[in-house]
Amino acid sequence: MVIVDTSIWIDYLRGIRTPETDWLDREMDRRRLGLTDLILCEVLQGVRDDRRFEEVRGELFRLEIFQTGGAALAVAAARNYRRLRAAGWTIRRTVDCLIATFCLMEDHELLHNDRDFDPFERALGLRVIHP
Repeated sequence: MVIVDTSIWIDYLRGIRTPETDWLDREMDRRRLGLTDLILCEVLQGVRDDRRFEEVRGELFRLEIFQTGGAALAVAAARNYRRLRAAGWTIRRTVDCLIATFCLMEDHELLHNDRDFDPFERALGLRVIHP
């Protein structure tokens, strides 16, 4: 399973071509793709028009959406944040800690374009798609 991060969906939905959005476009019907409830929320928050909101929601609901709440994920994400902070990396957004930790716990790959995930890959073994 490849979890597609908000950073990719924003570019993809805006029609911005990057190596990551090209990979997503190419692999959409070939690979098992998903997102977390947190990613769903982030993407939908950025949609300004009501009609487009429903279109995007419909497109995203075709994929697997994983529920990420819960104490176990919260504690694991906090531990990962503290471990990375002790190693000299500061993760800017809590939601990125939660997404990365979810991928680590569930052994999912991540497609992203966000530097906050790099320490998770380097230090904790997060599996990342590099198109």
